Amino acid sequence: MSLAGLIAEYGYVAVFAGTLLEGETFLILGGFAAHQGYLQLHWVIAIAMLGGFLGDQSYFLLGRWRATWVLSRFKRFAPLFERANALMDRHHEALIVAIRFLYGLRTVGPMAFGMSKVPALRFAFFNALGAAVWAVAIGGAGYLFGQVLELWLHDLKRAEETLLLAILCGGFVFWAWRRWSFGRRFHR
Repeated sequence: MSLAGLIAEYGYVAVFAGTLLEGETFLILGGFAAHQGYLQLHWVIAIAMLGGFLGDQSYFLLGRWRATWVLSRFKRFAPLFERANALMDRHHEALIVAIRFLYGLRTVGPMAFGMSKVPALRFAFFNALGAAVWAVAIGGAGYLFGQVLELWLHDLKRAEETLLLAILCGGFVFWAWRRWSFGRRFHR
């Protein structure tokens, strides 16, 4: 099966799984695949909203119900929890919406909110709003990326498999670099 066939068959599942965990790369790829006609942009955005919302809700609930375990298991995250808590005291509504855009706080932020006094329904409302903004912005960026490439490369269809693989590899390299640099900060 070709890469295009795989995307058409499993693209929505990949977008959901990627956005459930953290996946801007999967969402950009989903937007790009929508531009190429393999996926529908409105479904990519809707699925990304759901995945992003459920992922952050899961981290919130983990923080709410297992705060002691999380802090004892992941002691290296303590500085990030402290940073998130300082921001939460002042701007929790805006921070809940924006947390998925802040480097280093995408996973830890919702857990920190779970450990805070922010009511679960309030977090869920602003988390849904943030997931919607994020999915439209990042999915739309992937779609626009496809349009820009089409302007530069007159025959985008011929190069699409190479471009999709390059985007996926670039996303993996970026993810690996983030994990490496994040780990270095806490092992000093």
